[in-house]
Amino acid sequence: MNDRTRPVPQGRLTRLAGLGKLAGGIAAGVLGEGLERLARGDRPHLSDLLLTPTNARRVTDQLSRMRGAAMKLGQMLSLDAGDLLPAELTVILSQLRDAAHVMPSSQLQKTLNSAWGADWRRHFAEFDITPIAAASIGQVHRGVLTSGRQVAVKVQYPGVSASIDADIDNVATLLRMSGLLPRGLDVAPLLAEAKRQLHDEADYLREAEQMGRFGHLLAGDSRFVVPEPIEALLRPTILPMDFLVSVPIETLVSAPATEGRGATEALFDLVLKELFEFGLMQTDPNFANYRWQPDSGRIVLLDFGATRQVPAQTVEHYRGLLRAGLAGDRTAVREALVSMGFVSKAQASRHAPALDAVIRTGLRHLNASRDGLFDFADRQFVGTVRDQAAPLIADRSSWGLPPPDKLFIQRKISGMVLLLTRLEARMNIMDRLAAYT
Repeated sequence: MNDRTRPVPQGRLTRLAGLGKLAGGIAAGVLGEGLERLARGDRPHLSDLLLTPTNARRVTDQLSRMRGAAMKLGQMLSLDAGDLLPAELTVILSQLRDAAHVMPSSQLQKTLNSAWGADWRRHFAEFDITPIAAASIGQVHRGVLTSGRQVAVKVQYPGVSASIDADIDNVATLLRMSGLLPRGLDVAPLLAEAKRQLHDEADYLREAEQMGRFGHLLAGDSRFVVPEPIEALLRPTILPMDFLVSVPIETLVSAPATEGRGATEALFDLVLKELFEFGLMQTDPNFANYRWQPDSGRIVLLDFGATRQVPAQTVEHYRGLLRAGLAGDRTAVREALVSMGFVSKAQASRHAPALDAVIRTGLRHLNASRDGLFDFADRQFVGTVRDQAAPLIADRSSWGLPPPDKLFIQRKISGMVLLLTRLEARMNIMDRLAAYT
């Protein structure tokens, strides 16, 4: 058994014990770090003791062993953290995007036997039992059908679907115990929606359907390619699809300028199309879901489990926010943020000067590109925004959560901005945005 091979823990008590081990390790780390800082004469806050590189490594290692919803929540944190966490913590947590342990071959064989029958190899001329990718819900294998068709086969970890609700409840309990969440913050609607979405992601029949919908919607756009599912071998926990030769999307950083710009513009356009044209959005912005074909110049789109409809009212809310932002209307932007739930009424009334300063900085950064190219890699304004927003963040009693549908959509938008930042994208965004006002 190599370092990355671990059976997927399936029983509720086994998974709870895994989280308990994680909590115990973090608690020990908090105690040790706290005593060390007190000895130096510091008076650290609990959040400072929790968010340390050592504890981040503990989280990464344990969640990658557990997989399932527990790891998925960790991945969400790694993406949503953006510029909020110290760089060293973001780097460690980002390993959760592709650091899952893989199933032992015996557990894989049992899973495939259950889905396809003991004679499943009769469908394949080749099947590589070593996965080419491993994530939170499943791992991917490469194969060749007897027809010669090259395929990628996504195999769901056993017990993942049954563990979703308990994993989320257990992680939420740990967050409450940590003190990172204000006592009065109502996270129940978000947890319920997270459970619903993760159950959707664990339904590979549904994902195949969404893959087909995106393939149809993008059929006329030569910048993208979507694999087709292999219907004859499709099962609720097995998703076979075309294997499309490609390289990680991050390689665009070193691509020729014209090719890199075309690809990053396509990614930016895709988010706008999903929100304002399709009313259908793939809300998981994991970088591994986007790959690039240097020979054809096309972007390969993968993983449609997190696809969700965008309510018409939500589309109009975003259109209104976009319109206000392009007009430079700070009052309208503030009203839109409150009506959408991204800023609570308490925050808007208690910390109006700080909120206005944040909006003013954001609009200044946006409008700086009005006559030129927007540089996603220019993050100098982030530190200013963080400082300006400090009063809103510090007033924990004023915190609120946006409606879950907007939170998942915003996660996709923020994740795409982060990806474009990593790709050092530069483009004229004003005309693209204005087209949807």
